[in-house]
Formats: sequence, C-alpha cells, structure tokens
Amino acid sequence: TVLMCRGKAMRDFKGPDCRFVNFKKGEAVYVYYKLIGKSTELWAGSVGSDFGYFPKDLLEINHNYSNEELELPTDVSLTWFCCF
Repeated sequence: TVLMCRGKAMRDFKGPDCRFVNFKKGEAVYVYYKLIGKSTELWAGSVGSDFGYFPKDLLEINHNYSNEELELPTDVSLTWFCCF
C-alpha cells in the first residue's frame, strides 16, 4: 500500500456503516486508494488509526505523495463486509 495524497476534510462525515471512516471538518485524511468502476465517488484512506471509505468530494487535496497511479482489476464488492 502506497500513500497517494493527503487532504483536509471540508466538512464532517459520518459513514453509514463500519466500512467507512468518519472525520470532522479540518481533519487530515490520508488517501491510499482511489476507487474506479462502480464506486468512482469513493476513495479509501485513514484518519488517525481508523481506515475506510469516504466520498472523495469531501476532501481538499493539499499534498501529493505519488503522481503515479496504478489501475488494478478487482472482484471485491463493497457489499460484502463484517463489522465487529
């Protein structure tokens, strides 16, 4: 996993379930995956020690760590999950 970029949350976000990462306006969000295909509106990243999906439109990018993007096919669906 490669850190792609860092951004600042433009508003509070509370995800609908445990697959999503929650954050408050102004918090730093670190992006590790930019999803494509059926879920282009979601990215995956971390806030503190929490990791999950979030809407990409809620993030203002302020630092790029990598300009290279690698597209990998996957069969993983966002519909499968297990919350503890």
